[in-house]
Amino acid sequence: MTTRQKYSILFILGGLSALAPFSIDMYLPAFPAIAKGLDTDISQVALSLTSYFVGISIGQLFYGPITDKFGRKKPLVFGLTIFLLASIGCALSPTINWLIAMRVVLALGGCVGMVVSRAVVRDLFPVSEIAKIFSILMLIVGVAPILAPTIGGWVLTVSTWRTIFYFLTAFSLILILAVIFYLPESKNPDRAKSLRAGDILKDYRDVLQEKTFLFYAFGSSIAMAGMFAYISGSPFVFMKFHDFTEAQYGWVFGTNAMGFIIGSQLNRVLLNKFTSLQVITISSLTLLTVSILLMILLGLDLLTPALLIAMIFTFLFSLGLLVPNCTALALAPFTYNAGSASALIGFIQMITGAGVSALVSVLHDGTRFPMAFGMFFCGTMCFFIIMVLNVKVKKWRTELA
Repeated sequence: MTTRQKYSILFILGGLSALAPFSIDMYLPAFPAIAKGLDTDISQVALSLTSYFVGISIGQLFYGPITDKFGRKKPLVFGLTIFLLASIGCALSPTINWLIAMRVVLALGGCVGMVVSRAVVRDLFPVSEIAKIFSILMLIVGVAPILAPTIGGWVLTVSTWRTIFYFLTAFSLILILAVIFYLPESKNPDRAKSLRAGDILKDYRDVLQEKTFLFYAFGSSIAMAGMFAYISGSPFVFMKFHDFTEAQYGWVFGTNAMGFIIGSQLNRVLLNKFTSLQVITISSLTLLTVSILLMILLGLDLLTPALLIAMIFTFLFSLGLLVPNCTALALAPFTYNAGSASALIGFIQMITGAGVSALVSVLHDGTRFPMAFGMFFCGTMCFFIIMVLNVKVKKWRTELA
């Protein structure tokens, strides 16, 4: 593989990985406009975000075995086509219930990009390079939350919220063409692989029996759920509680996303001197500290908008360090069923994200507490799973041996 081919592939994989952040973040500034246009309230609009998380969680479980059997490209084009059609459906939504339903379909199509991008990295690159490759993808994924709400806010100044979904339609069309003409097939079809329910469940059971996968997949997923708590709660917190304008909210969202970008790119440098496990230790401890400090400042009524932004920035910075390394360690044991392992990581990440974002919506009380508590819960649980439970289980297994 030449350097040009490598970066061409990474660019396409980055676009596929960015599809989900764009689908999530681009329409966040439009929450008030959608609520007004569909004659509902913001808490109901937030359910369209939760429904997206549910759809993207379930969909990945189907694409994992399918991409292991039929290769990566054909299922990818199929899923992106569904995403394109669902984007049009969202743009034409007459009611909030229709929008919520279309967001599920949108997720079922778009989630294929997440599964395939991780699986292709495992297919084409050696284990020693995977963490660094994921850091490169995190740069592209990290830029998406900066661009998406900013573009969404700009669209609202010149058009309506429906145009946001037409933008996603065009984005998905570009990706379809890029995949067809420029992305090589990284896995030959495996005609012997069964798609019977029992065999699929066995594949996932085999993945879950790998303890390395279990701890790092669940630990990083609960940490990412803290980001979803922020995404779900931030439109109300900043635009209603703190009276930020849509444009100001877009800039705040982009600034915080810079934390994720800086963390993921610093990770590439740190991996030249430290192991993935050492970086995970530092980042999980930082998450724990920020989570506790956030609740203390909120409880003492000392959480100014500037401090809140700083806390969120640091939280996302830590995620940028944590996620690429946890993903690399979780996928490292797998070769023939990398698609299933990738899908299961995505499922765990998104189902925990859906649960936490739903919790934030349910706890909505007109204050900043639901969002802050969601981030606190996820940060502390991440530390417990990776740094406490994981260590204790390893020690227990060593003693038994």
